[in-house]
Amino acid sequence: MKYELLAPAGNLEKAFIALRYGADAVYVGGKKFSLRARASNFEIEHIRELCAFAKSLNKRVYVTMNIIPHDSDFDGLEEYLLDLNDCGVDAIIVSSPYIIEKARELVPNIEIHISTQTSITNVNTINYYASLGAKRVVLAREVTLEEMKLIKSKTKMPLEVFIHGGMCVSYSGRCVLSNHMTLRDANRGGCAHSCRWNYTLNDGSDLEKFYNMGSKDLMAIDYIPYLIDLGIESFKIEGRMKSSYYLATVVRAYRMVIDCYLKNGKITEAKLDEFKQEIKKAENRQTYIGFYNGLPGVCGHLYDNRSEIPTKEYVGYVMDYNEETKIALIEQRNYFTPGATLEFFGPNLANTTYQIDKIISHDDKIELDAARHPLQLLEIYVPFKLSKHDMVRLKN
Repeated sequence: MKYELLAPAGNLEKAFIALRYGADAVYVGGKKFSLRARASNFEIEHIRELCAFAKSLNKRVYVTMNIIPHDSDFDGLEEYLLDLNDCGVDAIIVSSPYIIEKARELVPNIEIHISTQTSITNVNTINYYASLGAKRVVLAREVTLEEMKLIKSKTKMPLEVFIHGGMCVSYSGRCVLSNHMTLRDANRGGCAHSCRWNYTLNDGSDLEKFYNMGSKDLMAIDYIPYLIDLGIESFKIEGRMKSSYYLATVVRAYRMVIDCYLKNGKITEAKLDEFKQEIKKAENRQTYIGFYNGLPGVCGHLYDNRSEIPTKEYVGYVMDYNEETKIALIEQRNYFTPGATLEFFGPNLANTTYQIDKIISHDDKIELDAARHPLQLLEIYVPFKLSKHDMVRLKN
């Protein structure tokens, strides 16, 4: 059985990164019908380019069409579906029965996957969408492991579950807080993440403190073996707004978890901890197991414990490597200096550390006392082989 690792992408660069770093498929949003209006999102020509790249790797592309549509949102629907079909899109992720109906009529070759926005938590609803022609269901984030087991025993419908990323304080993302506070419709792509704002909490005394309603992010790495044994077909990472470095790190870590378990039939606690530490190199939000073991309670929410300090470990992207001179061409991301111990990693490169000696400006060949300018091209000596698209971070 094939177990799919499904990754998000907010633009073409991120989609390429996710596929290179181990995702079996990516899901992206177009300019219309998507719930992430603030992501860069894809023009049709970019979707076409992505589909061609994915197929060259024998991988897949899904396009989100998961808004809760109002009458004005249907403009251009038929043309858009035909364009996606022409691009070679493998599936669309939808929540509207009408969009399902039009897709089956116009583009029967495109699979229909039912979005988590429909809050599917039971077999009867799954069977209903199967009768409409759906080929996969994304379960609501509120479904527990025990409920997944029951559902899996009663349906042959392929199931997709979230394993990592943001959680909504409302039921499966069906929130109107953003609408009320900012006039931005969360169910039509405009969520302002109002639950994560800092609010002033006053208990009647003179003491005031900040409070927010947001949920901790999901991290279900401990449950990957159980989900595999259960027969869940697709493991989904959330985060179309996340950076390329975040995607590379998180996708690669889950790829290693899945492959390790499939190869060995088990994962030791020590190995799991190693994978968790890898994820932490990109993660700057607090995490929890979501609803996997039941209602999260206090432990699953931020309240007054919010901590989001941007990490600056990611310092460079490998553009080229000269095997004769052992000089790496690096596109800089964050500040670092000569003498820094760097960790290099990539799709085919295990974490490898090296303390660099010099940093040379690529354009004028001047030796630098520090790398200060993001996107500047730099040359550094690295004694082991690197490949284009490898990444560089500070070793903590």
